[in-house]
Amino acid sequence: MKIVFATNNQHKLREIREILGPDFEIVSLSDIGCHEDIPETGNTLEENAHQKAEYIFDHYHLNCFADDTGLEVEALGGAPGVHSARYAEGTDHDSEANMAKLLRELDGKDNRQARFRTVISLITMEGDNPVCSREYQFEGEVRGRIATEKHGTEGFGYDPLFIPDGYDKSFAELGEEIKNTISHRAKAVEQLAVHLKSEML
Repeated sequence: MKIVFATNNQHKLREIREILGPDFEIVSLSDIGCHEDIPETGNTLEENAHQKAEYIFDHYHLNCFADDTGLEVEALGGAPGVHSARYAEGTDHDSEANMAKLLRELDGKDNRQARFRTVISLITMEGDNPVCSREYQFEGEVRGRIATEKHGTEGFGYDPLFIPDGYDKSFAELGEEIKNTISHRAKAVEQLAVHLKSEML
C-alpha cells in the first residue's frame, strides 16, 4: 500500500518506515512534489494533524496521514505542548534552543514529570472517489521525566532530555531500536498499522 506521510523530516520518515515495515510504501511531501508551507494553526495536536492531512488530501487527492507531537511538562502546565517545535522565541524546529529554554524553565523545580504525545490523522479515499474521504485519528503517549542536562546523541527534538518511565537513559541514549518499540509515535503508528492492515484484507 502506498501512502503519503505529510512530512519531509527524515528522522520521522525513517522511524515510521521502520515501524510500519515492508507492507507499506511511505512517501514524503517532496516525493509527491509538495513544497508548500502547510499551515499548522491549530490549538491542539488533533487540530494540527487534521489540518496537515486535510491539506494534502484536498490538494493532491492521495491517501495520506499527518502527525503532530508535543512534549507536555507537568510543572509548566502542559507546556510546551502544541508549541513544542517552536518553543524558543523566534525559532522553528531549533532543538538546541528549545531544549535550552526548557531547562531554564525547569531550573529549581522538583517536579520534572512529563509525557510525549503523538496524534496521527489518517485521511483515505472512499472507494475510488477522490472527493469523498474518511478520517481516523490515533494517539500514543509515553510518560517519563526531564533530565537536568542533555544525555546521548541519537534521536532528535527533545530526545536528549526525556527519560521514559522504566529506564535510566534518555531517548537519545536508548537508540532507535528501543525507542521505536516504546515511544509515543510508535504507539500511535501501531494503531495506524492495525487499521491500515485491516483495510487491506
